Amino acid sequence: MQEKTSPGTDPAEPGRAAGGTPPADQPVVKPVIPAAAAKRANASVIGMIVALVVSIGAFLPVILMNPLPKTDGFRPDINVSAVSRNAADVAGFTPAAPDTGGGFRPNYARWESGSGSGVPTWEVGYITPKEAFIGLVQTRQSNPTWLLQQTKSAPVTGTRDAGGHSWELRDAGKGEKSMILEYRGTTVILTGTAQLDEFTVLAAAVVKSMDSNPGATVSPSASPAP
Repeated sequence: MQEKTSPGTDPAEPGRAAGGTPPADQPVVKPVIPAAAAKRANASVIGMIVALVVSIGAFLPVILMNPLPKTDGFRPDINVSAVSRNAADVAGFTPAAPDTGGGFRPNYARWESGSGSGVPTWEVGYITPKEAFIGLVQTRQSNPTWLLQQTKSAPVTGTRDAGGHSWELRDAGKGEKSMILEYRGTTVILTGTAQLDEFTVLAAAVVKSMDSNPGATVSPSASPAP
């Protein structure tokens, strides 16, 4: 006679249920970290904290000795009047140094010899109160080709009164515009992205500056031949 067993039951594993799942009353074994290993882990964490505190302590005096600037950014200290006076001898006229009462911030002022264009120019850049830009260019040797280059071939769209004079307005409708005035032997061009009201303020200051200085002199090379 052969002994019959129930299908799916392994007599060699009496403690395991038919589906291979251990009985519910079997205890669950949790891993235990040895005391020495736990001590080493805690020491590593403490060491990291100490190193971080030491690093902060080392860099903190450097940061305190070099405080962050309180301004909104770098603002060059450009004395337009001083640069204008220095350029007067070579220019043959006293370049315009408009006084806007601090509303317009100059970010450059220079005399360009005109080695590339053939037209020597006085150039000043201004940041307007509304954070736009207007560039001033002044010369006594203007010509039609150079004028088109300075205004990016923008068409004449009208005039604008400023400082008691009528300035020619050129606007291509692409953001930049120009105001042009021929006065006291020189040609002045204001070009930028600012609104016309800011152009007008700067243009009036330019005329006032030009009125307070001698006009352009005629260079020997420009004198007519006898």
